[in-house]
Amino acid sequence: MKIPDSFAVHTLNTLLSNLEESISIVNTKGEMVYWNEIAEDTFHIKKEEIIGRHVTDFFREEDVMNLKVLKSQKAVREVHHQPLPNHHVLISTIPIFDEHNQLIGSMSVEKDITTTIRLTEKLSAKSQELQQLKQKISGNDFNDPFNKIKGTSKSLHLVINDAKKAAKSDATVLITGESGAGKELFAQAIHNESSRSKKAFIPINCGAIPESLFESELFGYEAGAYTGASTKGKPGKMELAEGGTLFLDEVGELPLDMQVKILRALQEKEIYRIGGQTPVKVNVRIIAATNRILENMVVEGTFRSDLFYRLNVISTRVPPLRERMEDIPILVYDFLKEFSSIYNKSIPTIHQEAFNRLCEYHWPGNIRELRNLIERMVVLQEGNEIFERDINQLLPNEIAISKAFNPITPSLTEEKESLERERIIQTLEKTYRNKSITAKELGMSRATLYKKMKKYGIDFTK
Repeated sequence: MKIPDSFAVHTLNTLLSNLEESISIVNTKGEMVYWNEIAEDTFHIKKEEIIGRHVTDFFREEDVMNLKVLKSQKAVREVHHQPLPNHHVLISTIPIFDEHNQLIGSMSVEKDITTTIRLTEKLSAKSQELQQLKQKISGNDFNDPFNKIKGTSKSLHLVINDAKKAAKSDATVLITGESGAGKELFAQAIHNESSRSKKAFIPINCGAIPESLFESELFGYEAGAYTGASTKGKPGKMELAEGGTLFLDEVGELPLDMQVKILRALQEKEIYRIGGQTPVKVNVRIIAATNRILENMVVEGTFRSDLFYRLNVISTRVPPLRERMEDIPILVYDFLKEFSSIYNKSIPTIHQEAFNRLCEYHWPGNIRELRNLIERMVVLQEGNEIFERDINQLLPNEIAISKAFNPITPSLTEEKESLERERIIQTLEKTYRNKSITAKELGMSRATLYKKMKKYGIDFTK
């Protein structure tokens, strides 16, 4: 028996109206042809207002997934998307074709996760407090700062032993290693294990501060030193670290003129604020970190040899994750506990095949990349089990893996651009794709941020 068309239409409408997700359908002109009740509640736009109107009358074109799928004619499955500022969804969008395989529109299904995202920072802080409390209750040696560095591999513990020896002295330490390998964790642990542990640990990212602002950030300024300066003046990071430790992350990005001034501060143990005439005595231990090969930079003339020798009193290299693959299960379980607590989910079970897949991957982004993958997995996973197919959907493709296994040594410019691209992506993720805050944190205008995103092929519209 043939089902009447009217019956089929009413059945479809009933189904779409009773789903818990927002449903929107547009035609090839970009006009809204379907908008369910959940969409009304989510976006506070009534059907009567939006049906028949072009979707860009209500949303920015770059924020509309339906329009992107109309252009690409390729489906998008469960990606984090921001259709409006401060509004976060998991969205799936598919193109719609007629019986002649002609494109006639697209449909989006959106699950609101705004509340989850907004609670992330608060929950993260509470999770850290809880983990610290659990560690105390369990009887672990929580007085050992190096306990935060997870892993049992021989290569890792050789570095930990060297770092503990370095912590007992007041010598300058240079920590080398790839991006994302955990250099700051080691720097913090060395400080906490040292006699300066009760004083401040002040990190400064040498690659994230505009060159024009670096001197004031590091050395501070006197009242009225320049237009817009505070009338009370401001201490720099080096003064704030008095008696403690100053951590110079990405020290290879230091401009040459700042290298001279930092060298002088280390030698003379005094600094001058911008606009100041009187030297300020400083008692600060320096720990520096870099993913660059400073010896090569010295040969190229982009890093001063005298500063290099001053920083390289004690040197230690943090091994990349691919050199300590036996630590992956420990790290995965630790991250699963952390993010399951943050997102209020039960800790999922990972099948052995999935673990094997994680251990086959090269991890060019090291622990930072693994942590990011586990967070996405926890957010997106529907069930309580993780299979190999789930890992494959989140890992980069095999071409990317091949490039990671056979890296081409980049030029100095390429390496700098790569680091800048990574900083932009990390800041965008940290600010949940808020371009204004991202630009402010990176010390650039919003227009400059958009230009750099376009230059580096960074697409955070999804």
